[in-house]
Amino acid sequence: MNALLGQYRSAVIAVAAVVLLGLGAMAGAGIAYWLVAGHYRPIVKGLQDKVEASASTLASCRTTASTLEGQVGQQNQDLNDLRKAADDRAARAEADQQKAGPATAQDYQAANRLQQESTGGDPASAASAIIDKELGL
Repeated sequence: MNALLGQYRSAVIAVAAVVLLGLGAMAGAGIAYWLVAGHYRPIVKGLQDKVEASASTLASCRTTASTLEGQVGQQNQDLNDLRKAADDRAARAEADQQKAGPATAQDYQAANRLQQESTGGDPASAASAIIDKELGL
């Protein structure tokens, strides 16, 4: 019986040693977690704050960029409209010029005839009289 009691005692001591080792390991792991978390928590918090600030800045930049893209698109449309209007005006002016060409040629010839008549029919005298009149001489 002593031998059996000795075996049980050895078994209880072994189990108690394993339980104490397990409890020690758990306590050590808890203390290690507490120390590590206490050390890294402020660092992680600071980094998270920086990430949030960067995300806010990024969102603001994206909003501004999309607004600017819209404004640039509107400006491009307005420039195209202005170019089209200028081209239309140039085409109308060209057409008006083509129409006015024959009419002005007749008026120009009539004016030359009147000037030549008023200066005696000499084209040089007519030109001289026109230049003198323009210069105020």
